[in-house]
Amino acid sequence: MKASYLARVGIIAAAYAAASLASLLFLGSLAWGPIQFRVSEALCVLALITPAAIPGLTLGCVIANVINMVITGSGALGLLDVVFGSLATCIGALISWKLREKPLLALAGPVLTNALIVPAYLPILLMGIGYYTIPFTSIQLDGAWFAMYVFGLIATGAGEAVIMYVLGRPLFYVLDRSPFGAHAVEVSS
Repeated sequence: MKASYLARVGIIAAAYAAASLASLLFLGSLAWGPIQFRVSEALCVLALITPAAIPGLTLGCVIANVINMVITGSGALGLLDVVFGSLATCIGALISWKLREKPLLALAGPVLTNALIVPAYLPILLMGIGYYTIPFTSIQLDGAWFAMYVFGLIATGAGEAVIMYVLGRPLFYVLDRSPFGAHAVEVSS
């Protein structure tokens, strides 16, 4: 592997992990709970520009989820997020890379993978640490996995769609037209 490729992977991983942890700090349970409104997910647009984003985003997600596991004290249950949350990010980035010629469609990759995968394990993780209440309500869904999954599918999908299309799309267009955009990456690779 070229050093420049590895450097891109490392920079993307660091940026994603730092942005995820900033989301935890400023948005709390909106970034890590049932809604999954992580501003760092906007960086998934990098997968439309460089294949280095696929391992970079995945590694950044692993790092952020391991740190979150330590901060929240979720213990071994936090490994669900480390494994499956990072898998969702990896698959979403791979879909985005494969569909990069159609940016609006490519942005749906992370939306779909996160909406389908994260709600499947998140209720188990949250119930394991003793709670699950739909945000902004007093509705308890303990023991109702299917209801929690449906809520998570909608909430995570909506949160991810807002991040990808409201923040990620403009970020992609700015980066793509910069000296470091898709054309520059292809030429230097």
